[in-house]
Amino acid sequence: MHFNSTILIIPGLGNSGEQHWQTIWQNEYNFIRVEQQDWETPVCNDWIENLDAVINQYNPAEVLLVGHSLACNTIANWAKEYKTPIKGSLLVSPSDTEAESYPSGTTGFAPMLLDKLPFPTIVVSSSDDYYVSPSRAEQFAEAWGSEFISIGKAGHINASSGFGKWDEGLEILKALD
Repeated sequence: MHFNSTILIIPGLGNSGEQHWQTIWQNEYNFIRVEQQDWETPVCNDWIENLDAVINQYNPAEVLLVGHSLACNTIANWAKEYKTPIKGSLLVSPSDTEAESYPSGTTGFAPMLLDKLPFPTIVVSSSDDYYVSPSRAEQFAEAWGSEFISIGKAGHINASSGFGKWDEGLEILKALD
């Protein structure tokens, strides 16, 4: 599959391991991973400043962001802070940082930002994600102005849930390209 955009992979809390679809896509399609200083106890401002620095290494109008979990919240906060026009973003399994199930140790990611995003977005979620209820995922998508896709019982849409290469996700990303 060929992509016309500069595609930046933005992992969530803990980074994405070798079997995670984000890492597989990065390796197979030469997508660019946004590396963060602290994957375990991140500070929102640090993550969004770093994301902005990486985006600005490219032509932002040609950039597609691919966020997973906490990265979706990072992208929403980055968009509010920097207002840089980009091509779009795929937001997969947005974690609800206000939920009791969300792990402690992050700083500045709550409350969830519910401002409309100024670029095309697609939210992909599952009906049994431990880190976000289906109704909250839909609420995020509606607030962000995103197309919403539920893929049924798929956990957190990560390697632990059986998602390796995730060809369906690539097709969804291609729609933004």
